[in-house]
Amino acid sequence: MLKQISVPTNTRSEFVDITDRVQEAVRRSGITDGLCYVYVPHTTAGFTINENTDPNVRKDILTELEKRIPWQDNYSHTEGNAAAHIKASLMGFSQTIFVENRMLVLGTWQGIFFCEFDGPRQRKVLVRVEGK
Repeated sequence: MLKQISVPTNTRSEFVDITDRVQEAVRRSGITDGLCYVYVPHTTAGFTINENTDPNVRKDILTELEKRIPWQDNYSHTEGNAAAHIKASLMGFSQTIFVENRMLVLGTWQGIFFCEFDGPRQRKVLVRVEGK
């Protein structure tokens, strides 16, 4: 089963918690135990699994990424969004999460975040659940 999730973003850089939407895709798949793959088919966005209780963690990650990869820095890419490509490459374009008893296997404080680095945009996330 391949499910597409729409993710609207509102700012240039932000993390959007998509955990509940991915969990719903798992539930609807009918798979009890297996793997859930999330993939972003965009070159300026990615994923992370991280703290989902304190929003300051997301803010801190975005702040540090901006310090290390500023928007303007004499990049060769002429489209003007080289920093977004670099940040997305560092975060990664996919995640794999175990599924057990129709539930994502995440730690107590973990959530799945879509990482936008070239917004605002209307994005999509692909979710595939495999198993038994």
